[in-house]
Amino acid sequence: MLDILKDLWQMMRERRKFWLAPVIIVLLLLGALIIAQSTVLAPFIYAIF
Repeated sequence: MLDILKDLWQMMRERRKFWLAPVIIVLLLLGALIIAQSTVLAPFIYAIF
């Protein structure tokens, strides 16, 4: 997993594709939210929203 992130960062640096960074961050946050909702953290997340 860490190798994929290193390769992705290297590609963004070399090809000047920094506009991809916010897209990737949002996708990772959404994935983390989906995972958190299916775990014990779900009641706490529902309380926040």
